[in-house]
Amino acid sequence: MSSGFPTADLPDVTARAYADALDAADPLREFRDRFMPLSGPDADRLIYLDGNSLGRPPLSALDRLHALVEGEWAGGLARSWGASPPTSGRPAWIELPTVVGDLVGTHVLGAAPGQVVISDSTTVNLYKLAVAALDVRPDRRTIITEAGNFPTDRYVLEGLASARGLRIEYLNFDAIAGCAASDLAAVLSTDVALVCLSHVDYRSAVIADMAGITRAAHEVGALVLWDLCHSVGSVPIDLDSAGVDLAVGCTYKYLDAGPGAPAFLYVRKELQSSLRQPIWGWFGQRDQFEMGASYDPALTIDRFTTGTPNILGITLVEAGVELLTEAGVDRLRAKGIALTSYLIDLFDQWLAPLGFELASPRDAALRGSHISLRHPGALRLCRALLDEHVVPDYREPDLVRFGMAALTTSFADVHEAMRRLQAIVISGRYLDVETVRPRVT
Repeated sequence: MSSGFPTADLPDVTARAYADALDAADPLREFRDRFMPLSGPDADRLIYLDGNSLGRPPLSALDRLHALVEGEWAGGLARSWGASPPTSGRPAWIELPTVVGDLVGTHVLGAAPGQVVISDSTTVNLYKLAVAALDVRPDRRTIITEAGNFPTDRYVLEGLASARGLRIEYLNFDAIAGCAASDLAAVLSTDVALVCLSHVDYRSAVIADMAGITRAAHEVGALVLWDLCHSVGSVPIDLDSAGVDLAVGCTYKYLDAGPGAPAFLYVRKELQSSLRQPIWGWFGQRDQFEMGASYDPALTIDRFTTGTPNILGITLVEAGVELLTEAGVDRLRAKGIALTSYLIDLFDQWLAPLGFELASPRDAALRGSHISLRHPGALRLCRALLDEHVVPDYREPDLVRFGMAALTTSFADVHEAMRRLQAIVISGRYLDVETVRPRVT
């Protein structure tokens, strides 16, 4: 049994009793009650396996927002920017981007205080840090990224390369084996300014060798920018120990901060005073309320902020991270491994014989908390699963992706979702589903 959880000696991995035994042994099972229950007309049948796209809302988020709106907004009004309302005991709003940034950094990123800030979106943060990195390597003309990196990362880098006359070297590596330092050997040189990669691949969930790749890039004097969107909150990260220069990530997946929640960025403390990001907003100014005539950036992580922060969004980031902190990164990782291992067990028994291929690593140490299955009818299958009240997502050209969040996904969810998928294929009813790809998959 590969899941790592006890199953009361039940031999049949496909039995519902097997899933129930795993749930009974789950030390995080009580956290499911700390989230808002599923709602809507299909709530009693709905299975949500898209937590790597959008996490579910914690109950504490509602309480936190209510206190913010009623106490700090209605009670403190504009005073809440500079001082906590007397009844709240909360940080002033102007401090929240770095206060919550430190919370994210110390508890889920392995980053000492003063290196993480909540700001803007992942795309904007990636742009800011990529420009800052390129500007301090002005004589170098090459950027390295993955050919299959997440689109926003590639688009930002392509735009910068086009504007500056730079060259992008695209890595191609085995999507299941992942990216290791050896994959960069042929392209690393003293002409490389920036290496920009994803820690966990958004398709296969394979984990890149962060420490090894960062070390290899540093040997030729390049800076490294990591995208942590699919790893933060699902796998252990230790940015400081790995010697990482720069990192960005979103908060609406495993951090459960809600749709469009503000992202985070990390800049190693030793680099902060030497890097200057391109969006010179007043929140990055050393003394913003002096209203100075020219831009004089802060010497701290604040210099990587731009305009007025999203206080509602940052408050939701705080609520989500506090819940993950209570659960503990090690327990989150163990549950993620157990869930994905169990899905692979069911794949072997039920889905491999029906023409599916596993498009994620079998080795649990090499994968994050989602599993992708390859099938020529993947788009039809995803839409058929939605009709059966199972929410996965589809990724081009042929992947059905299942994202499992340690605090909200049960083993029974995985069992029932795979059972419904098997039934859809055996019946052939997915063949009658519309093949036009919707705008959102």
